[in-house]
Amino acid sequence: MVGMAKSSRRTFMAVSAVAVTAGLAGPGEAAASVRKPHVDPQLRAMLREIDPERIEAIIRRLVAFGTRHTLSAQDDPVRGIGAARDWIASEFERYAAESGGRMTVALDSFIQPVSSRIPVPTRITNVVATLRGSVTPERVYVVTGHYDSRVTDVLDATSDAPGADDDASGVAVVLELARVMATRSPEATIVFAAVAAEEQGLYGSDHLAQTFKDQGVQVYGMFSNDIVGTGDAHDGTANDPRTVRLFVEGVPTAETAAEANVRRSVGGENDGPSRQLGRFVHEVASTPETGMRVRQIWRRDRYLRGSDHISFLLRGYPAARFTEPRENFAHEHQDVRVVDGVQYGDLIEFCDFGYIARVARVNAAALWSLAQAPGTPRGVVIDTTQLTNETTLRWQPNPEPDLTGYELLWRETTAPDWTHTLDVGSVTTATVDLSKDNVFFGVRAVDRDGNRSPVAAPQPSS
Repeated sequence: MVGMAKSSRRTFMAVSAVAVTAGLAGPGEAAASVRKPHVDPQLRAMLREIDPERIEAIIRRLVAFGTRHTLSAQDDPVRGIGAARDWIASEFERYAAESGGRMTVALDSFIQPVSSRIPVPTRITNVVATLRGSVTPERVYVVTGHYDSRVTDVLDATSDAPGADDDASGVAVVLELARVMATRSPEATIVFAAVAAEEQGLYGSDHLAQTFKDQGVQVYGMFSNDIVGTGDAHDGTANDPRTVRLFVEGVPTAETAAEANVRRSVGGENDGPSRQLGRFVHEVASTPETGMRVRQIWRRDRYLRGSDHISFLLRGYPAARFTEPRENFAHEHQDVRVVDGVQYGDLIEFCDFGYIARVARVNAAALWSLAQAPGTPRGVVIDTTQLTNETTLRWQPNPEPDLTGYELLWRETTAPDWTHTLDVGSVTTATVDLSKDNVFFGVRAVDRDGNRSPVAAPQPSS
């Protein structure tokens, strides 16, 4: 690794347990409260370029295909999922043409066998645009929206299923992100995917996530945008146009029995990789530049529902789901109709394009900040080989050439977010005079521009 100091260990005796309890730095002011994130000038420019009118045009075009049901026509040029697939691919290709060769577009197709929601073997196609990273291209971040739609009967492939909010809104976010980022050069790779068959059982994202796993792709974070169309539920309740929910699990979905035993012993329920990803997003995207508050919901997803991030969680990848603050279920998975004066159906008239643009800005802030920052440190362990009131942490070196070092973070075991940081420099081992029994620790990487990675929580050393 470029820039590593000769010593791989640093000891900090200035930070005391009393200082943490009091919320102070301790002798010599060695520790600081958690720093505000660095805001990249390129990111500010991208946020300004995200255009509600373009988002509206995308959603109107997707709705105009009549239905995008997974079982609808694949070879009709004007109606059905095939027409939607081809149009999305053409949009990605148009953006890729402006990327200087950095963005490539592919159709990820497979035949899904018969299941409860797939009555005959069916071709399912994800449309995937990949913007290759310039520094650490092997580090990958993924953002998705699902382009299939449905009505009340999940097997009804012929009725009009406009799917404006669920999930043309999410696809519009993904396409607009691809457009504004195509002309930029992120340090890590960003994958923009319009996935299919979400309504039939997450089949498109399941295939995409498994393909990444089979190929050994290092997905450091994934976001599903699913039902991000409005802050107004249109049900007479208060409008909330400046909030988007982010569902983030604590206990990893793919946790093994052995990992569960370790978690229970150390109290790590609130420190899984997805939870750390959620904290990072809240920090970098709940800003005046996005105009939004990211409301973290500390569970995997809503009751009785699930989105495409679950496919990635099942493979052990950190992942989370963006969705609007309050849903109107009369506008989701419904036949278009009026009953007793109530309009049912997922119609475009219930979308707020300014709101969707703000959700896109939240995504842009999260993805760009992740791609420009160093990757989350790996192999982080806390030394548990002996009884001591000091704490020693070790980790693997990051590969980024502009890395300047690492920070230790800690918080009270009852605190939801990190409260203190300590710059430990370009080392891979650090010891502090704080008891590991009393606080939660984490490690993050820092580059020369002040970009900071998500935090990695340590595992006990074996």
